[in-house]
Amino acid sequence: MKKLTFDRHALARVFAGLKHYRLALAASLLLAAAVVALTLIIPLLTGRAIDSIIGRDNVHWSGVWQACILIGVCTLLSALFQWLMNVINNRITYGMVRRLRREAFEKLQRLPLSYIDSHSTGDVLSRMITDVDQFTDGLLLGFAQFFTGILTILGTLIIMLTLRWQIALVVIFITPLSLFVAAFIAKKTYSMFRLQSQTRAEQTALIDEYVGNHKVVVAYSREDELQAEFDEVNTRLGKCALRATFFSSTTNPSTRFVNNLVYAGVALVGAMICIAPGSTLSVGTLSVFLNYANQYTKPFNEISGVLTELQNALACAARVFEILDEPELIPDAPDAHVIEAAEGNVALRDVAFSYTPEQDLIRDLNLTVTPGQRIAIVGPTGCGKTTLINLLMRFYDVDSGSIAVDGKDIRNVTRKSLRASWGMVLQDTWLRAATVRENICMGRPDASEEEMIAAAKAAHAHSFIKRLPKGYDTILGENGGSLSQGQKQLLCIARVMLVLPPMLILDEATSSIDTRMELKIQGAFAEMMKGRTSFIVAHRLSTIESADRILVMKNGKIVEQGTHEELLATGGFYHHLYNSQFTLGTAED
Repeated sequence: MKKLTFDRHALARVFAGLKHYRLALAASLLLAAAVVALTLIIPLLTGRAIDSIIGRDNVHWSGVWQACILIGVCTLLSALFQWLMNVINNRITYGMVRRLRREAFEKLQRLPLSYIDSHSTGDVLSRMITDVDQFTDGLLLGFAQFFTGILTILGTLIIMLTLRWQIALVVIFITPLSLFVAAFIAKKTYSMFRLQSQTRAEQTALIDEYVGNHKVVVAYSREDELQAEFDEVNTRLGKCALRATFFSSTTNPSTRFVNNLVYAGVALVGAMICIAPGSTLSVGTLSVFLNYANQYTKPFNEISGVLTELQNALACAARVFEILDEPELIPDAPDAHVIEAAEGNVALRDVAFSYTPEQDLIRDLNLTVTPGQRIAIVGPTGCGKTTLINLLMRFYDVDSGSIAVDGKDIRNVTRKSLRASWGMVLQDTWLRAATVRENICMGRPDASEEEMIAAAKAAHAHSFIKRLPKGYDTILGENGGSLSQGQKQLLCIARVMLVLPPMLILDEATSSIDTRMELKIQGAFAEMMKGRTSFIVAHRLSTIESADRILVMKNGKIVEQGTHEELLATGGFYHHLYNSQFTLGTAED
């Protein structure tokens, strides 16, 4: 019952989406009615032509030719209207799909970072691409056959009742059996198609993970293990798909058997009435009934197939709707403050945060930073350095306490203006599949050529860019293509140097750059950080010796702070971290 209710919920969402296409839907229904009406006229004309053939050398040719001409006209008009209906249905279907994908993509941009962190990329991709494509196929089939099928059933039934209600009763009594078979199979197939969709998403996630980390797999010779894992998922998907397809494919032969019973019943009862003494049922009228029996039963096969496809479509649509129904980021307050030009005052008061309630991470964190200060953050892996950066950027909100910029709690500041006040260079680089120029100018699309080149030179990226096939107009592949990790990082540094925001965050910004180049970049950073509040996360402690203040974090708390010389003099945790870089020992956790 729960699955069936969810099915209805997804179906209601689909119908709600059709409100944007009321006129097109009305036109499609009118054309469907016209197609059905013309199709239903043809058996009557055929019966009239048969009745015009009374016997050998006794044929009313005028009646035959007139019926044939009208049949030809009806056939041509029906084909034309069918074509127009298909064009409209295609526009409705692909318009809905375009809207659905756009809503899903817009929703992704409004979801909290925790959703992206907790869902695999492959699963999200599968929902937005594969599931939407499956939904398209089912919806298109529904529009193409469902309307005409229903109208054909109603039309043929009304005409048969009008011509000879006794024969029509045979059709009416056998029909519920076909409906029962179709409904039974449709209910069973929904859960099967949903499991198939989920398993397909699992396979997509595995492939995405493998392609993105192929070098690591090869380096550790894990090909066989990964192949085994893929084979296991692929086998499960094959079983799910086979079961769903096999079960759904029983619909057509099952309903076709019932439909043959309808045809046989009409033929038997009609023949008996036709040969009865004093019967007024002509051979032409009996042929009309047999034609209508075929036309009446054919839509049941089509509709049962449509229902099966709709179960698959709705199962896929439900997964997309799950994204649309996810809780969004708490929106900015209507009176949220807009930071025009940040001075760089940053204050953390009693900040507590954890990604999961079961595991504490940051607690009772206090910090005051004045404009222009360079704050370095060091500590063992997992102590909360990057988490602190996430909180400053408001990628996550604090569980308790507050973070203020220029005296304003960042929860009362618009996210856009807050993030525009920060410039970030992260250890993990991200470059678009676009030109070098577009990647550098991402933060300032209106920057001049001279400004862009100056930023590239400051980041020491200009020389290798000029060696690329088309220089700044070279199109990079996905995530930088064939560029080295160090070159990618230099482009990300150039991107920040072009924007020159009032505050900076450098999270292992030079981790992929050689020592000689790092010394040059550090000089450029030192020049850029003058007068700007800067937070620097580093593992190589030699790179932050000139920081105004060094925060030493351990287990989510600041355990020491001071200048490089002051911290070394105390002989504490920082002293141990610093010296461990030059010995075989490692820092304690």
